[in-house]
Amino acid sequence: MVLLTTFDHADARMSIASQRFTDLQGQYLAFIYYYCLINRRSPAEADIQKFFGVSPPTVHRMMLELERRDLIRRTPRQARSISVRIAPDEIPQLRPQSIEVSVTRY
Repeated sequence: MVLLTTFDHADARMSIASQRFTDLQGQYLAFIYYYCLINRRSPAEADIQKFFGVSPPTVHRMMLELERRDLIRRTPRQARSISVRIAPDEIPQLRPQSIEVSVTRY
């Protein structure tokens, strides 16, 4: 007896569309969440920039996109006002970033 399984393309599209954020966006959300947890205050965009090793415009664009998707909330004209708007169990684990140093090993 041979069992044939069918692949429902509509279900596959639904699961892809239901993903709330990309892997990189998830890493930014995880950084914000854990930064707040450890430091008891929100990170500045400069803190995010240092951790990910990206430029200020890159961080700002990501913050705008996360805010547009309603994944974070920011208060206009208030420093360190970024807060995550999703449940902690939806936040992925934060992966360590590579550290570049200017000192050579001895």
